[in-house]
Amino acid sequence: MANDSNSTSLPWYRRTFRWGQTNLTEMDPVSCDMAWWKQYWRETRVQGVIINAGGIVAYYPSSLELQYRAEGLGERDLFGEWVTEARSEGLAVLARMDINRATQAFYDAHPDWFVVNAEGKPLTADGRYFSCINSDYYKEYIPEVLKEIIVKYGPDGFTDNSWTGVGRNTICHCEHCRSKFKAASGLELPKASDWNDPAYRQWIKWSYSCRIENWDLFNQITAQYGGADCLWLGMVNANPVKTHASFCDLKEVGERSRIVMCDHQSRDSLNGFEQNSLNGQLLHGVAGWDAIIPESMANYIRGVRAFRQGSMPPKETRLWMLEGMAGGISPWYHHVGAVQEDRRQYDNAPPVMQWHEENEMYLYNRLPVASVGLIWSQENTEFYGREDADEKVALPWHGFVQALTRARIPFIPVHADHIDREAHHLDVLILPDLAAMTDGQCESVRRFVESGGSLVLTGATATLDEWGEKRSEFPLEAAIGLRHLNETVGAVGKQSSNWAYYEAHNYFRLPSEEERHPILAGFEKTDILPFGGYLHRVQAGEQLKPLATYIPSYPIYPPEFSWVRERETDIPVLLAGEHASGGRIVYLAGDVDRCYGRTHLPDQGDLLANAVKWAAADVLPMQVEGPGYLDCKLYRQDDRFIVHVLNLSGANQDPGYLEEHYPVGQITISIQMDDFVPASVQCKVSGQQVVPEIRGSKVTVRIDSITDHELLILE
Repeated sequence: MANDSNSTSLPWYRRTFRWGQTNLTEMDPVSCDMAWWKQYWRETRVQGVIINAGGIVAYYPSSLELQYRAEGLGERDLFGEWVTEARSEGLAVLARMDINRATQAFYDAHPDWFVVNAEGKPLTADGRYFSCINSDYYKEYIPEVLKEIIVKYGPDGFTDNSWTGVGRNTICHCEHCRSKFKAASGLELPKASDWNDPAYRQWIKWSYSCRIENWDLFNQITAQYGGADCLWLGMVNANPVKTHASFCDLKEVGERSRIVMCDHQSRDSLNGFEQNSLNGQLLHGVAGWDAIIPESMANYIRGVRAFRQGSMPPKETRLWMLEGMAGGISPWYHHVGAVQEDRRQYDNAPPVMQWHEENEMYLYNRLPVASVGLIWSQENTEFYGREDADEKVALPWHGFVQALTRARIPFIPVHADHIDREAHHLDVLILPDLAAMTDGQCESVRRFVESGGSLVLTGATATLDEWGEKRSEFPLEAAIGLRHLNETVGAVGKQSSNWAYYEAHNYFRLPSEEERHPILAGFEKTDILPFGGYLHRVQAGEQLKPLATYIPSYPIYPPEFSWVRERETDIPVLLAGEHASGGRIVYLAGDVDRCYGRTHLPDQGDLLANAVKWAAADVLPMQVEGPGYLDCKLYRQDDRFIVHVLNLSGANQDPGYLEEHYPVGQITISIQMDDFVPASVQCKVSGQQVVPEIRGSKVTVRIDSITDHELLILE
């Protein structure tokens, strides 16, 4: 498929791949050097820029009296100057907004436009008042700001990283929210966060719909005054657990947005660098693989402590950028301030952006090749995760992400509403403690299994309805032959940080060696496996057989008391079997995915990977052998295959910053290519040409060494 990025006949959102943002500060109008920035744009090969315009701070002479102007603006039109220079360079321009708070003067003029608690007291931070998303601030005033900017400057669109307003920890009790919620639900606003209160659960869903309503309103305004290609884009974070705190519905945004602006600037304490390739694949899953998905990538220091003007270590920034590209992310450098005393940060992005330009044709217009789908949904985050989504949802999700990445098993994230859409090219679905599911989602899983698909599910999957309420019957019982006994055993809930935590000192009992299932391969020299979690009591039909049983907790300290009290039980922790339709079923009654997400204990990662490999009958589109922790992605692009290999060996220490790469090799990559025989293999990082080895439908490539990454083109 030819790369059409240079075709001016395409709209800007289909041909703008590299982005830059200088998040202007209030004093930048005094001393910013536009000539310097124009040269930086050229060095970084950007095709579009994001420039601060209005909202919380205006960088242009607004006719709207209450819009606060940057302290150093004076009589300048800084936004206008940046737009003029960007247009002279042929760049697309997005006007950056921040609309979730305003000044005391604004509040005094329109107190009914701002968030208040149940007693009518406004919510403030650093002298600013938080605006209510249901008030005329969003419905009338911001549309006027958008109109003014469009008429004066003609930007291609708008971004806003705070468009969702206040988060889930704040219930606004202004008159707009009270009357609107009453009209929508027939209920009064909940007084506080209480998952047992039906009104609170209704408020959660309603809060999502209010944000999407504003998304649609703002796009109506931009289209009305700027034309069909003038887009209001907000910003999103691709982490399906984190976004629930801000009421951002990723699926709804993906369905609406022709380009998705992602604000996920660096790795965090739970997710490593591999999170960024996952970001791209997850967002492409909801927006389509033809959408461009730029992501804001920090050049300032983030981590345990953030330093807005300090330079992020270059390898840290670059590996995060490279990981994003492997998942289909477009690079978007991000600096805070137009004048920097730590000028080292300007060296971070150019080499990666230049490499991206050179290899642009391989990074777009392609589809992932994977036979495993990892299922997610925001209903599960909300109504199962509730007040503890990190423990209940993030850890099982992360556990499987890490296990699959570590085992080099190609997979794609799939929204639970899209199972039917994606089923035709998937062999295995993984449901990582996806407890809260709609009836339609459960029916999609049943259809997948009954048509011959394989299933790996864990914990409380499908035991709750879409509101997080306990189902009277397990909806997958007939499909997989499993009945829940509504009882849990072991270390339930958030665990103590005390290493001697008694309840988590439990194990799996493995059967005798001659009775062991292939899922237990690699554990020949042990009769037990460390667990550390809890399990659901279940009763299985004939098609599922227990592969391991539960050893209850016993004292861990003092060591003299640390001996097994109950060596054998009949409580299964892992079951597997074959379905009559031909697929395979694996059920982990024990929350191994959550435990692995917490501890990264290799035994548990191996067990998860073994379960997926067995469910796939060991038929995977790509196998990668060799040393190191590698994140491997496979794509098809017309008559070529594309392989990304990211070397994360030693890179995911936390806390910490990447200071050195540890080269690994030899790496052997084998790809199943039933309808394709490559004539050549190019390595687009090392520059080498590799001769492929072809045996039947399998193509094997050997790479001597990989430092940070390699991009292989087989055609």
